Amino acid sequence: MSARAGRARWELLPGAGLGPLRFRMSPAEVADALRVCEPKKRVGGPYEQEDFADGVKVFYEAGELACIALDAVTGPQVLLADFALAGRDPEQAHKFLLDYAAEHASCLLYTPDDSLALTDLGLLVRTQEVGGVRMSRPVIVREDWLESEYHRDRLPLEGVPAGDASP
Repeated sequence: MSARAGRARWELLPGAGLGPLRFRMSPAEVADALRVCEPKKRVGGPYEQEDFADGVKVFYEAGELACIALDAVTGPQVLLADFALAGRDPEQAHKFLLDYAAEHASCLLYTPDDSLALTDLGLLVRTQEVGGVRMSRPVIVREDWLESEYHRDRLPLEGVPAGDASP
């Protein structure tokens, strides 16, 4: 299974956001940036979560955008040094991130579920099961969330196989 070819491409803006979304936006500003009236779904949990069409999930802290999670197949594509981060074989994505970090002196971090993050970019690459196949999916977070043990261990873990997520 592969990620769809005609998907939108969003630019990673280290420390600032992704595509049209900027950290610290309000829910109304996020909806406006995505050119929708409201999200498809609001989800409870440790963070305020809104799910939008086209595979975009956003998470708020105190009413401000703090995390953007993209679906491996339906979400926008994110490129890092011309490498597509969404919808890849997780081992390929992991190897790419390790090589990128070595070449660019990026700060690496493994999360409790064994996802790999480049903290200076606010980039976390998780996996998502799609039709029985695991695929990479980018999650963009404010750097302070990756640096905080509290937030890092409670990053949005939806889509992680049961038993792999921290409490």
